[in-house]
Amino acid sequence: MPGKPVLAAGIRQFTFHDGQTPALQDVTVSFAPGSFTAILGASGSGKSTLGRLLAGWLPPGGHGLLAGFLELSGTRLEFDGGPGDPRIDAAQWGRHVGFVPQDPGSVLSTVRATVAEELAFGLENAGTERADMQVAVERTAGLLGLRNQLDQDPARLSGGQLRRLAIGCTIIAGPPVLVMDEPFASLDTAGADDLATLVRDLLKRGTAVVILSQMVDPLLLDADTWVVLSGGTVTACGPPAGMGAGHAEGSNGAGMLPRAIRRPAERNAAAPPKPPPGPQAGPAALQLRGVSFAYPAPQTHGERRRKRWVKAVRTGDSTPGTPVLQDVHLTVQSGEIVAVTGPNGAGKSTLLRHFNGLLKPTAGTVLVSGNDISGAPVGRTAAAVGLLFQQPRDQLFERTVLREVSFGLDRLVGPDMAAERAVAALQAVGLAKAAHGHPAELPASAQRLLALATVLARRPAVLALDEPTVALDGDGLALLDAAVGSAAAEGAAVVLVTHDLGYARTVAHRILTLDGGRLATA
Repeated sequence: MPGKPVLAAGIRQFTFHDGQTPALQDVTVSFAPGSFTAILGASGSGKSTLGRLLAGWLPPGGHGLLAGFLELSGTRLEFDGGPGDPRIDAAQWGRHVGFVPQDPGSVLSTVRATVAEELAFGLENAGTERADMQVAVERTAGLLGLRNQLDQDPARLSGGQLRRLAIGCTIIAGPPVLVMDEPFASLDTAGADDLATLVRDLLKRGTAVVILSQMVDPLLLDADTWVVLSGGTVTACGPPAGMGAGHAEGSNGAGMLPRAIRRPAERNAAAPPKPPPGPQAGPAALQLRGVSFAYPAPQTHGERRRKRWVKAVRTGDSTPGTPVLQDVHLTVQSGEIVAVTGPNGAGKSTLLRHFNGLLKPTAGTVLVSGNDISGAPVGRTAAAVGLLFQQPRDQLFERTVLREVSFGLDRLVGPDMAAERAVAALQAVGLAKAAHGHPAELPASAQRLLALATVLARRPAVLALDEPTVALDGDGLALLDAAVGSAAAEGAAVVLVTHDLGYARTVAHRILTLDGGRLATA
C-alpha cells in the first residue's frame, strides 16, 4: 500500500492575474515518500506552472488566483481566490520541497565565489556546523560529478555544469520532495547518467521525485506514474506501461502521448550526416587558425578562501588559468552546417564566443568571410555573426516580441526592410501571433525560438547556435530544423553546439567533438 502523500494538490483552476484563460484546470496530483512521477507535456502545457505551484515558487495570490488546495506533510491549505486565502511561507515550504527550474541560474545565490561556497550557502543560512557542511559539500559534489569544479567560479561553468550545481544546491539539505523542470537539458551523457543514479539513490532514501519534461528521457520509463498535461489539464495518468511507453505514437490506444512530446526514438542516431555542400566561390565564411584560449588565473586573495574548502587536487579542463582551447583549426563554408559535441565543460560555448569577438584568442586568428576580426568592434562583427546564447534570457530585453526582433534592424537595413525581416523571422519560428506579447511571458521553448528569430532577422553570414534544442518539444524542433535548413540554403554557415547526437546527425554535414581543448571529427 502506498504511504500518505508528502505533497499533494487539487487544482480546480489557476489563473494568472493578467491571464484570460486558466493556466491550469482540473489537475489533481499526489506524491508519496519514495515515489517517482514524471509530468509530461509539450511547450505551453502548464508543466512549469504546476511545478512552481507545487514548490511554493508561485504563491497563490501574489501571481494568480487558485481555486483548490495544496497539501504538504498532512497540512492542507484551501484556496478560493478570495482575500481570505492562506499565505504560503515560501522559505518554510522550500525546506520540504526542493525545486530546480528550467533556468538553473535562478537557483544560485550569485554572491558566492566558488562552487563549494554556492553548495554550502543554504546550509550556512540554516546554521549547519562547518565540519558537517564540508562533508555535505564533498558528498553532493561527488554525486553530481562536480569534484573537479569545487574551487571554480560558478559564472564560468558550462550550461550542463551549472545545471548539476543547481541540482546540488537543491538536494544538499535533503528535502523530502524534489521537483525538477527539464533536468536533463544541457547535460552530456555522463551528466545524464549521474543524474539517473542520483534519482535512484534519492528514491531509495524515501525522497519523492517529480520530473517535468517535454521529452521521454530513458530514466522516465522507470517512473511509477506518468501524468500527461495538455492545455493546462490532465489528459492521461497512470504507469508508463499502460501509456504506450517506448512505443510509437498510436500503438496503444489506452494512452497516447501528445504528438509534440519528444521521444528518443524520433531521432535516428545511426543516420549518416548529410553530404557537404558543393565548392563555394570566395573565402570561407568562418575560419579559425591555431586558436588557443585560457581564462585568467584566479586572484591570490580568492585562492586562499578556496583552499579552505577544497581538499583534493582539482584538474578540470575549464579551471581558470588552464587552456580551454588548444590550437583549434576550423573552416566552415557558406551553406555548411557543422555540429560540435563534447562533454560538459569542454569549452564549446567558449569556442562559439570567439566567432564574433566576445572572447579574444590568446593565440591564433579568427576570420569571418576572409577578414581578421581581431581589431574589429564586437558590434560590427555581430552583424556578420549571429550568436544564439544557451540561455535566452541573456539576449532578451525588450517590451514586446516584435520589438525584440526589430531591435537595431533599422540601422542595419533601413526601416522598411527591418519591418519585413522582423515579421518574416517571427513567422519562421512560429511566433507571428505572439508579436505584441511580452517575451518574459512566453514559455521557455518560445523564448528560445524568439532568441533565434532575433538572430535570423539579421541574416548573418555565420550562425552560431549554443544548445538550440534545449526546452524544445517536437513542434519546436521542427521549426528549428526548418529555420536552420533555410538559413543554410540561403548561404549562411551554421555551427551548432549540442548534446543531442541524434539531432546533430539529422541536421549537420559534419560532426566534430571538442574535448581536451581540441577539435576532432566525431
